[in-house]
Amino acid sequence: MITRRTALLAALGTPFIGTARAQDWPSRPIRVVLPFAAGGSSDVAARLLAPRLGAILGHQIVIENRGGGGGNIAAELVARAQPDGYTIFQGNMGVLAVNPSLYRTLPFDPVQSFQPISHIMSVANILVVPAERPWRSVADLRAAMLAAPESIRAGNSGPGSIGHLAVVLFDQLAGTKSIHVPYRGGGPMATDLIAGHLDYGFSTTPTVLSAIEAGRLRALAIGTGTRSPLLPDLATVAESGLPGFEVSNWDSWLFPHGTAPGITERMNAAMRQALTSDELRGEYARRGLEAMVSNPAEVAAAIQFETARWAPMVRASGATPEG
Repeated sequence: MITRRTALLAALGTPFIGTARAQDWPSRPIRVVLPFAAGGSSDVAARLLAPRLGAILGHQIVIENRGGGGGNIAAELVARAQPDGYTIFQGNMGVLAVNPSLYRTLPFDPVQSFQPISHIMSVANILVVPAERPWRSVADLRAAMLAAPESIRAGNSGPGSIGHLAVVLFDQLAGTKSIHVPYRGGGPMATDLIAGHLDYGFSTTPTVLSAIEAGRLRALAIGTGTRSPLLPDLATVAESGLPGFEVSNWDSWLFPHGTAPGITERMNAAMRQALTSDELRGEYARRGLEAMVSNPAEVAAAIQFETARWAPMVRASGATPEG
């Protein structure tokens, strides 16, 4: 039987239903799907944020690790999820901005499949060498590479990874040519760097900070545009003679496309409250992470900017998903 209320809902359509959902949201736990294994920088950032955000929203934030496929498996899962505000994708610059150039086809569209919410953090990449190597500056490393072309081995955490592209950019700006050695993750690469099986690499701060502090790796420069508060005396690569070099990584949270604007606004406000707290910012900083907050438009703009920036770099690298 069609009641006056049913007819009204039908006439108003989805926007009315979306508004009602936004008013009632959240009423149960929210799932955040990560395209990475537990223990990495993205996982640490999510698990530090989750309980604080859950306290603000009044419902648990559940972290689910779905690795594989270069991040595409998790991205597709969320892209196909109901846009009801209870499934979130935590994507980083690699998945959202590099994969479109690295893979011939993707089961999702980084722009069309998602509704951005906010960045959550950024992490710097540090240029490191084994402690036993004689190089103490970017100039030293570059001189060694120019003196013996195609003899210096550079590790990376996987084909098309930010660390891989950082080496490509380094070679372009320095006029050098590295031997690229891919690994399945930053941890194994760091292990071989420490053991001296590699000559250099760009690795995230949390992965190598303890090895730097213990004297097992030597940091030559940091890849970000500005110096890190954790290592204030460490010059940037740009300051060290390669102007224009800037490489960092960020993670963002995104809803499936079609999520009610009111839900996105409420989640963004809750994330902003959590991510600007001194407590969480301090927890991030102690692990080599920098808390970030942004609006949805800024996340969308970052994805589009980085996609355009890295597309020619991926082509120059010759990287493929298989290596």
